[in-house]
Amino acid sequence: MLEMKFIRENTDLVRQSLKNRNSDFDLERLLELDSIRREKLTEVETLKKKRNDVSAIIGKNAREGIDSTELKEEMGKVSSRIKELDLELVSVDEEQRLLLLTIPNVLHSSTPVGKDENDNVEVRKWSEPKEFNFEVKSHDELGVNLDILDFERGAKLAGSRFTIYKGMGARLERALINFMLDTHTSEHGFKEILTPQLAKGEIMVGTGQLPKFAEDMYKIESEDLYLIPTAEVTLTNMHSNEILKESDLPMYFCGFTACFRQEAGSGGRDLKGLVRQHQFNKVEMVKIVHPEKSYEELEHMTGCAEKILQKLGLPYRVVALCSGDIGFSAAKTYDLEVWVPSQNKYREISSCSNTGDFQARRAMIKYRNEEDKKSYFVHTLNGSGLAVGRTLLAIMENYQQEDGSIKIPDVLVPYMGGVTEIR
Repeated sequence: MLEMKFIRENTDLVRQSLKNRNSDFDLERLLELDSIRREKLTEVETLKKKRNDVSAIIGKNAREGIDSTELKEEMGKVSSRIKELDLELVSVDEEQRLLLLTIPNVLHSSTPVGKDENDNVEVRKWSEPKEFNFEVKSHDELGVNLDILDFERGAKLAGSRFTIYKGMGARLERALINFMLDTHTSEHGFKEILTPQLAKGEIMVGTGQLPKFAEDMYKIESEDLYLIPTAEVTLTNMHSNEILKESDLPMYFCGFTACFRQEAGSGGRDLKGLVRQHQFNKVEMVKIVHPEKSYEELEHMTGCAEKILQKLGLPYRVVALCSGDIGFSAAKTYDLEVWVPSQNKYREISSCSNTGDFQARRAMIKYRNEEDKKSYFVHTLNGSGLAVGRTLLAIMENYQQEDGSIKIPDVLVPYMGGVTEIR
């Protein structure tokens, strides 16, 4: 959430950021409401002062036996106007609050300006894609042939974009989860957290999923509960409505959860395979940090996600998302894109974002400065470490062998009980 005072004092910056995002947010209406609200508040305060002053005169007149009928009638009208203004302010405040909850974050100055994903800027690459001397198969074809993925029965159970993992497919998924968590906790300094996979509406507001993206959420009927689209929601909001000690910063959390997304706006994209599922597993990283350190922390978090891909030997690239492709809450984002041989292109496997104090304002997460004893908003960051299903498909395709079997990356063999191939 952006503070109204900030928007008022930095209108040109906010307007340019919205333009760069290709956002249709109605900034002029928000500014109009702010002006109306301030005018009404001024009128209310003036009328209340007048009422107090005249009430003192009426009291004095009563003690001295002076008739105050006209003054009382006038104050009756003043009181009625105050009530009218209070009701009008409630309506203005509600509309303004909704707009403030739906305005996207202001972009960091280093975020490249662009229209869509085609304008994202490549920052670096790691490893070159393998050249196969046979015709590569897609992961869904490999998965069906090896009887480790069952798309038809997944759809029978829950509908399209749900998948059953079988045998060594299920074991490889579990191996990846454990490998990612072990790496982040033992090498990168994250604390493992296991959170609920349901969250209250106010919690979804805290990280920016609601109210703007309600159509992408799975809501529990008759309850104010939602299936989480990412552990970012619960890991970040663990400290909502709290004032932390400055000495406790930075906080590093990681956690594995299933993630649930309706993908309402995805249309017919990626209907086959594991690329875009309604339910998928993900290991998430979240940082709660001092504002002065957040962009340094973003580089570190991105490196942590990269390390997983490097250990797995998967070619990838890092791109800085442009203004037209970046997420609602993010000020700056790096995407990691892994090489997918069957598609002959890189596909997103992790997004690492700095939201600045945008989420902290919504969730009311502050820290107490040790010198001046005042409280300030923290900065929050989140990143996939990694999306497990997409990592699995990348392994299947990059480690496929000519006979249709799949070699297990060396780093995963201990997690697979010594199994070195799926065939």
